[in-house]
Amino acid sequence: MKEKTMVMIPGPTPVVRSIQDQMGREIQAFGDPRFVKDYKSVIDDLGQLFGCDGKTFVVAGTGTLAMEMALANTTKRGDNVLIVSNGFFGDRFTDICAHKGLNADVLQAEWGHVVSPAQIEAKLSEKQYSVVTVTHVDTATGAAADIAAIGEMMKKFPDTIYIVDGVAATAGEYENLAEMNIDLLFTASQKAFGVCPGLLLLWANKKAMARRATLGVIPEYYCDFDKWVPIMDDPSKYFATPAVNLVWALQESVRIIKEEGMKARYQRHLKNARAMQKALEALGFTLLAQPGCRAVTLSNLIYPAGVEDAKFRAALLEEGVIVAGGLAAYAGKMFRLGHMGNIDVNDEVAVLGVIERALNQCGHAVPYGKGVGVYLEEMEK
Repeated sequence: MKEKTMVMIPGPTPVVRSIQDQMGREIQAFGDPRFVKDYKSVIDDLGQLFGCDGKTFVVAGTGTLAMEMALANTTKRGDNVLIVSNGFFGDRFTDICAHKGLNADVLQAEWGHVVSPAQIEAKLSEKQYSVVTVTHVDTATGAAADIAAIGEMMKKFPDTIYIVDGVAATAGEYENLAEMNIDLLFTASQKAFGVCPGLLLLWANKKAMARRATLGVIPEYYCDFDKWVPIMDDPSKYFATPAVNLVWALQESVRIIKEEGMKARYQRHLKNARAMQKALEALGFTLLAQPGCRAVTLSNLIYPAGVEDAKFRAALLEEGVIVAGGLAAYAGKMFRLGHMGNIDVNDEVAVLGVIERALNQCGHAVPYGKGVGVYLEEMEK
């Protein structure tokens, strides 16, 4: 196995040198005015980039903690929650609801498909739901929900909070709270932001913050909005120790995103994803996600007949590329390839070349350069 490994899973994603450099800085006190200024600039920039008219939270924690934070601050025991699940990670909300004493109904899509806005509207019409949760991109399936269309439909249900799980989407897929009528959005630092794991990012608009104000004291402590709002407003104040170097790394990621532009960043992801997907299909793989709902941040690829999962992924790893295996019924039948964040054409060409060699080693003969050629032709268009 090569000493240097290209991490091409759906997260953590590769971290470019300028972001790595921020991770390696000499530590500062979290009350140092220089760090306070940096922390505040990240919070403010993220609020502006994603169209949030309420509060933006940058907190040490994982995407799973962000899921819990979203529900903790918008629901109370006994509330009805509609979970729109397009795969494995949408189902995680169900477990959180059970722990919180919430009444959860689940709209489940067949893997590779997504729940339509019309299906959600029909379910919302049956009874009063406090919250609806939608996973924008589910990494188990590689399917992407139409969050803009869902947001437009949600205008018919003004008393329901619309929560979007953007963990595998935000900063790759295009998202904007104001434009898409999203009330609460969250993600994690290690996905399309291209930062190491360790930060959750959450945006709550005025409607979501107003819901929090109606709840009074909530059972949760660390993820209570009311504990964090004073810090987000003035990071010189203290509640819990911030992840100083991760904040600097995120600041550099935000600088890169601002320089590129949110819509341009999405277009780059879109072009790259479709080129990668076409190249991989040319090599004999089948995409699990159906046309029309394929994510731009990752691809879930069903093996050609005769290719063994363990042997294929071992061959990739031997040459310095690691990918993720399939989940649930697709374990052993497919692999998951991330292509999000700050990766470039050279990275993708290298990965496709290794995939071609691995396929040939596994007995699935493909001409060398076939996938690479398709990819480069598509990228030239």
